[in-house]
Amino acid sequence: MGQESSTPVDESTPPQTLNARSIDAVASYIKEGRAKKIVLMTGAGLSTAAGIPDFRSPDTGIYANLAKLNLPYPEAVFDISYFRSNPLPFYTLAHELYPGQYKPTLSHYFLRLLSDKGLLLKLFTQNIDCLERAAGVPSDKIIEAHGSFACQRCIDCRTEYPDDLMKRAIHNGDVPRCIGTECNGLVKPDIVFFGEALPEKFHQNRDLPSHADLAIIMGTSLSVQPFASLPGYCADGVPRLLLNSERVGGLGSRADDVLLLGDCDDGVRKLASALGWLAELEAIFKAENPDHATGGQVDKADTPQPRSLDAEIAQITKDVDESLRISDQHAASLRENLSLPVRRPSQSAQPMLPDNKNIEEIVPALRVGDFEIQDSRQFQKYKTAGPQAEGVNTNVRAAIDDPEEKASSATVGSRHPNQDLKTDKPSS
Repeated sequence: MGQESSTPVDESTPPQTLNARSIDAVASYIKEGRAKKIVLMTGAGLSTAAGIPDFRSPDTGIYANLAKLNLPYPEAVFDISYFRSNPLPFYTLAHELYPGQYKPTLSHYFLRLLSDKGLLLKLFTQNIDCLERAAGVPSDKIIEAHGSFACQRCIDCRTEYPDDLMKRAIHNGDVPRCIGTECNGLVKPDIVFFGEALPEKFHQNRDLPSHADLAIIMGTSLSVQPFASLPGYCADGVPRLLLNSERVGGLGSRADDVLLLGDCDDGVRKLASALGWLAELEAIFKAENPDHATGGQVDKADTPQPRSLDAEIAQITKDVDESLRISDQHAASLRENLSLPVRRPSQSAQPMLPDNKNIEEIVPALRVGDFEIQDSRQFQKYKTAGPQAEGVNTNVRAAIDDPEEKASSATVGSRHPNQDLKTDKPSS
């Protein structure tokens, strides 16, 4: 399980379980009582309607705008090593993303409705915004694969930090420190940073989709392992419904896969309508959002806009520059280290890197949840074993063999720290 074809199923292939590959067929399957253990898998697309930016959109994503700040690279704001030396960029961003500033969307309340009806086996989410909790999904039903703002602790002694003190620190723009009298370590929300392992709770529950009788995947690119492997754990014949802007992963390759492409809230409305739950869903939304007169449809004018993206980007830049006092020399040095060319090896020589540089200095090994990474291990493997090295991305080979390429350009697909380098499969 976890690995499957990405080739779309032939249109002439009949479903095994559903009476058709349609949203109405999925609704009938649920109404008939055949779906009692539903597993949900959600990503950033679920929360964009709430006004929270995703990470990778070219113009509006968090990374695109962090690139405007004086950081060595945008992902540094979520890098544990960088956080230890310069925690303020993260807390500047946390001020914008901290729970309480955004409200759950109609889709979030649909997750709660599934739980209220006793149909939810487990919700796996890549999101760190806690909007599932805010919508009323019980915490024991949620697996936050990349952590969240729900709790926080010292990164050194692991002592938990009080919620009220954390909220006050973020509101005031302060960097919280451990409450232990002899520690004084930095405090960080339990969000998975680059260089940190995914929560144990994720690994303990990772095979739950194999027990599901229906999987619903919403608002995720499914580009990051090991989260991306979750739909593949569903048994053959188990319907999988995708509510997303585009086809992703291997979804659509099985006879009982149903793809409803478009906005998550629009897809949820169609499913709720087919189930006969739309009035109930809108009533829940309206009760939680009495100011909305549109029966659950969030008006654009009422949707909170991601303030850090445009109006406040100049202020954030100023705050970070002043607080961190990163010198121009240091920033230039970091940029230089990330763009050093690699010498072309001779026919008899092994691939070489600049003699005075470790590979980790040139391409940082960044790992976390929904972020693309640059994998220095492939450089090291190729440097050591040469052209016979197994499991080395072609971009990595090209960057080492071609003097015109930069080492920093050898960006490979997202890989979890436990993922096997040769097989591209997550190790157990």
